[in-house]
This record gives sequence, C-alpha cells and structure tokens, in this order.
Amino acid sequence: MMNFKRRNLFAASALLAAPAIGRAQTAYPNRPVRFVVPFPPGNMSDLISRLMVDEMANRGGVQIVVDNRAGATGAIGIQAVSRSTPDGYTLLMSSNSPLVVNPAVTRNLPFDVTKDLVPIGLVGWTSFLIVVPPDFPANTLAEAIALFRANPNRYIACNPGAGTFGNLVTEQIFRAVGIKMEQVPYRGSAQALLDMQQGRVHFMVDAMTSALPQVQGKAVKALAVLANRRSPLAPEIPTLAESGMPELAPLESMAWSGLLGPVGTPPEVISFWNRAITAMQNDAALVRRFASINVEMAPPSPPEKLGDMVRTELARWTRVAQEANITVGG
Repeated sequence: MMNFKRRNLFAASALLAAPAIGRAQTAYPNRPVRFVVPFPPGNMSDLISRLMVDEMANRGGVQIVVDNRAGATGAIGIQAVSRSTPDGYTLLMSSNSPLVVNPAVTRNLPFDVTKDLVPIGLVGWTSFLIVVPPDFPANTLAEAIALFRANPNRYIACNPGAGTFGNLVTEQIFRAVGIKMEQVPYRGSAQALLDMQQGRVHFMVDAMTSALPQVQGKAVKALAVLANRRSPLAPEIPTLAESGMPELAPLESMAWSGLLGPVGTPPEVISFWNRAITAMQNDAALVRRFASINVEMAPPSPPEKLGDMVRTELARWTRVAQEANITVGG
C-alpha cells in the first residue's frame, strides 16, 4: 500500500498549507461548531451528532449545533460544507451513502468528495439487514431466493431510494443469484418498511438503525445480516453464509458515519476532533448509548482510516453502478 504522504489523500497538501488556528486569536473552538447532517432528523448520522452534542457539552463545554440539510440523497448538505469557510466551525457528519454511493450513481455533482473534503474521524457503523414481511413463507435467505426464482412475477423488492446502498446491494444480490425482480424506490426507509409490514413489497436491504426496531417489534422479519460475522446488536440474525447463500458473502456491506471538513481545514481542528472522537470511543458508557441506537462504536483510528474507506468504497460502488447501469440525474 502506498504511503499516505505520497498519495496526497484528500488534498492533504491544501490541508497542511492552511494557516494554523490559535495564532493571535482565542484557542479553538471559541463559538458553536455546526455539524451539517445531510439527512432529516432520525438518520444514523443525525443520532450520532446529537449524542456528541451532549458528550462534548459535558466534557469540555463545546457547543455543537446540528444542522439537518437534507435533499438530493445527501448532496445538498455535502455541497454546503464543501463551500464553507475552512475554519473548523462548519463540519460534515455523514454516512457513507452520500459520500460513496451518490457520487457513484449521480452525474454532475457540484463537488468531489476526494478533493473538496478532508477526513477527520470514523465514528461508528451499523450492519445492513435483509428483511421480508412478517408472514413471508420463507425463514432463510436461501428459501426466499428459491421462492423468487419459482415465482418471477409475484414478488416485489423495494429500497430506501434510487441510487442508495439498498438499491445497489439488492441489485448485486439479484445479479449474483441470477434472478430478476422489480425494485420500487421509496423516499427513505419508513414508508418502505410500513408497506413491507403490510405485504405490499417483499424484499429489502436496510440499515439496522431503521430496520432492527421493526424486526424486534415483529413488524418485519430479518433473514440475514450483510456481514461476515453476526452483529453484537442482534446476534440471533445469521450471516449471508449461515443463511444458506455462501456465494453472497463477498457482498458484505456496512453503513458507517464519519466526521469531515472542507478542504483547507487546519490540522489543529482535525486533531481536536479526532482526539474527541477517540475519547468517546474509549468510554464504555457512551459505547452502550450508541448500542441503544443500533450503532457500534468504531475502534479509535486516525483520519487516514476514514479517507481510505471513502476512496476504497467509492471505487467499489462506481464499479457496481456501471455494471448494473444505474444512473441518477442528468
């Protein structure tokens, strides 16, 4: 693997050239810091941000203001941050979907996540679940795939939105097992899960943060977790391999959230927030609070870890979108 200094990850030269904060001014931060979340309230990144509001207030009196900038599958919020002044007072808390899936499927986005943003820290993640209606006549993923093959026009898949993780992963699954099935896009998970509960749609890939409460309430049924290990948040749900479909194991996917800033964000700001995130990740009580919202706290890591994840997943989902001919926008 190439050395980070040689790869110039996320416009590192611009970052290092930025003026140091704290010179002839009050130490950072001396006013509220705005966390832009490119989703409505209730999304994983929003929930994480609001936990951090409380923790930072308790730890050092740092005030965080959560600014939900939803729209265009996350593009509106990301654009707002990418065009903001890189002084550490406007940061982005985002999951990987708008960072690596939206750019993979959308033409002419007004930003480049690898050039206009700098990574600060990976915060946490959650697994994806494959869910079906509560009375669906299959109890394993292998049984469900057999039903879909035998009844090609009877069942309907859905996803939380065109060009989302759910859309692309579902397409990957169907291509891998050789079935064709209609996919209906929704504007978010809530209505899709409600329609699934009522049997209007029959297959969905969705993040645990939204799907697991429905599974626990028996509103929908989980067939598998898209991971190579069972989730500690729901250890009763089998992996892809354990559910009779080992050929799908390479499709392992996770939804994660991380903190980023506009290019040019001073190194001192990046260090400040990376240390703050690390302190929270080492706090057992906070780890339990994250688990209560169905999010696993990530292990402490440097900013480069988040940057590597963005670059790797952007390449992966660009390839998937091209192979499946999935394009959003003009």
